[in-house]
Amino acid sequence: MATAEKTRFYPAPKQLATVSDLEPKAVEAITNALNPLIADALAVYLKTKNFHWHMSGSHFRDYHLLLDDQADSLLEAVDPLAERVRKLGGTTLRSISHISATQSVQDDNEEYVEPLEMLRRLMEDNKKLASAQRAAHDVCDDNKDYASAGLLENVIDETEKRIWFLFEAVQGGEHTR
Repeated sequence: MATAEKTRFYPAPKQLATVSDLEPKAVEAITNALNPLIADALAVYLKTKNFHWHMSGSHFRDYHLLLDDQADSLLEAVDPLAERVRKLGGTTLRSISHISATQSVQDDNEEYVEPLEMLRRLMEDNKKLASAQRAAHDVCDDNKDYASAGLLENVIDETEKRIWFLFEAVQGGEHTR
């Protein structure tokens, strides 16, 4: 059989289609606001797990458990945000390379990081997340997407909780107050 005559075994890809009452420009703006949040949440998740796995020192157990809880909190936000993008008719992240191209949070590949520096870096990353989440909330409000805005309010609250816990841990440091 010649190449042109080969039978096609797989159907051609179809365009994803989801019905939304929002205008296409609104869906695009919201998608462009939420996808970077998803990428950054996954980047901070992995950085948090990295520090969780490589934690050491006299507060090992407390910090190890704290970072495990914080990683869970980050990951819990990803699926609802990605599903929200799809509900509106947008497309979301598809791969590690797509995450890498979309994230604004810097990866951390250092061989060794002091425990308090780990916490400080994560606190700063979470502050960046909170700022971006608030900006995305504004985009959702501007486009009358109240469901995404409501979802973001819970995500922001969890991010603020992570910042608070990290701040308090960094303030205490290796010393008792």
